[in-house]
Amino acid sequence: MTYTTNDIRNIALIGHTGAGKTTLTERLLYTTGTITSIGSVSRGTTLSDFDEQEKAQGHSLYPAVCSFNYQKTHINLLDTPGFPDFSARAMSVLAAADAVALVINAAEGIEMIAERLMECAKYFKLCRMIIVNRIDSQQVNYQALIEQIQMAFGEECLPLNLPVNHGAAVTDCYFAPDQSQQPDFSSVEEVHSQLVDQVVEVDDQLMELYLEQGQSLNPTQLHDPFEKALRENHLIPICFTSAETGAGIEELLQVFKQLMPSPLESNLPQFVKGEGEKISPVKVVADPGKHVIAHVFKVAVDPYVGKLAMFRIHQGTVKPDTQLFIGDNRKSFKVSHLLSLQGKKTQEISKGIPGDICAVAKINEIEYDNVLHDSHDEDHYHLKPIELPPPMHGLAIEPVRRGDEQKLSDALHKIVAEDPTLVVEQRVTMNETVLRGQGEHHLKIILEKMHQQMNVEVSTHPPSIAYRETITQPAEGHSRHKKQTGGAGQFGEVFLKVEPLARGAGFEFVNQITGGVIPSQFVPAVEKGVKQVLEGGAIAGYPLQDVRVIVYDGKHHPVDSKEIAFVSAGKKAFLDAIDKAKPVVLEPTVNLTITAPAQCMGDISGDIASFRGIISGTEALPGGRIKIKAQVTLREISDYQSRLKSITGGEGFYSMSFSHYDVVPGDLQQTLVKEYQQHKEAS
Repeated sequence: MTYTTNDIRNIALIGHTGAGKTTLTERLLYTTGTITSIGSVSRGTTLSDFDEQEKAQGHSLYPAVCSFNYQKTHINLLDTPGFPDFSARAMSVLAAADAVALVINAAEGIEMIAERLMECAKYFKLCRMIIVNRIDSQQVNYQALIEQIQMAFGEECLPLNLPVNHGAAVTDCYFAPDQSQQPDFSSVEEVHSQLVDQVVEVDDQLMELYLEQGQSLNPTQLHDPFEKALRENHLIPICFTSAETGAGIEELLQVFKQLMPSPLESNLPQFVKGEGEKISPVKVVADPGKHVIAHVFKVAVDPYVGKLAMFRIHQGTVKPDTQLFIGDNRKSFKVSHLLSLQGKKTQEISKGIPGDICAVAKINEIEYDNVLHDSHDEDHYHLKPIELPPPMHGLAIEPVRRGDEQKLSDALHKIVAEDPTLVVEQRVTMNETVLRGQGEHHLKIILEKMHQQMNVEVSTHPPSIAYRETITQPAEGHSRHKKQTGGAGQFGEVFLKVEPLARGAGFEFVNQITGGVIPSQFVPAVEKGVKQVLEGGAIAGYPLQDVRVIVYDGKHHPVDSKEIAFVSAGKKAFLDAIDKAKPVVLEPTVNLTITAPAQCMGDISGDIASFRGIISGTEALPGGRIKIKAQVTLREISDYQSRLKSITGGEGFYSMSFSHYDVVPGDLQQTLVKEYQQHKEAS
């Protein structure tokens, strides 16, 4: 089928796991003749859940692209995962869509992940709609469900159709309303009136025709203001379906075709040019004749195909042999095979136009969020980044088999390339590799993949806490390094002072040597010795911070003084001063922001108080939720995700950010110092 940009619809299906997004995708593909039979999630035969882990888990783990044609309209669906640990993966691909459809299980109502994803879609200025699926479920209270939706997302959420005959079918309330129908709740006339009232509010001229002249309006007249209402979040339409029985599917396809925005009707993508503070917005338009600008929204690493980069074309036309630049890199590549996607399957195509979702394979330099372009005029173009939830759950990992260190490194590189919600930390001072993800299940899936697909087996343990050391009062230190071995000896003597600095100030080295008592060429050696202590710690083996070191006196020998002598003298003088400066161990304190059902406030507050946390504020949110801000020590919340899940029944989530370092309790400091001394003696 040949189509133009105006014929394209890019729609992301979002929602909690179990809402039926993947089954809905299968039903849409089947109804349009794209597939000959409907796959089953439980049997692992769906087009979009093709990964072996997805089949074993029984739910989506990765976003997948499927497409179909319906009445000369080309529709790309992004089927996204709905398990809470993978919601960030769903967010990461929304930049490819013009609209999102939140799929809600009619029997369960709005679940935790829905609000986060709808907020993310709003951030991207995407048009939004809601699909109430599984209307064939028993005893659904539709009126209560609509009220719940409007409380969570606003009164602008209005039905386009209504279920009839206990969810066996739906009746249209917008295009050609049949007022003789008796829906399962409300009425066709009432819903139609609400829709028209909402749409005409964005068009003064149309409102005058409708209100003052009493003129009835047809869908053609309402089309442009309907699109404007979607773009301005003035309307969030609701459709009813059953992916299992097919009820409402044909009506949903009509909504996709006639009411969802094309790339020409959606809000313009938010591109900027520049770096750091010197950025400015730039206009990118869906014009096939202009320079190519495309955005990479997903990368997959297949053991057989290699790296597959999926991108949305926002401007220009891409063809085989098109020369494209990757991000700000001046290195280019030639498109040898331009691919369209159908789940796991790919097919070569002759060109991609604005709005198309395409892919290229085996271009190792391409990474997630890159902008692809064919002219240096678009160097330093970036799409406004989405703030993905920071990965909170961490595991320290190391290979089980000796000699697999490089294999592990390669595996982590591939996994992070295709999962922007993962972070790998190399903690040199602790000799640890820490893998951080969105939750226990997220990391479990990653470790299984490494073992099953990459033959890398790792052992895990909780990450070490990044303790620090500092001093609490000024002191002086002195050391003389003297070594005579028969020939030229070693000599260096250092006098220095230490002073505590404010938290977070770091380290200062001050040279107050006068009269050449320590020649200038040896002062850097003194600083080197001091920094060795900074890195390795003095009392418990943790890095020192917030210290000023002032070297003010010393002695040297014209023959025996060498760099190594002043390194040693500087180190020992620093240790001597620290010992007199009442050193303490510091631990990281974090800002904790929790979002949860309001009824859980008491339990959460009590739990925070139990681990010496301090609540700094609360804020009521729509939908009966509450935001709690607190400060806690990182050590106390290493298992907080599982505790919060238990308290809130899986409906609470949190984020944290570093705040400051504070002194550990005395008993903990004694333990840490004792462990360090035992470790030194053993080694």
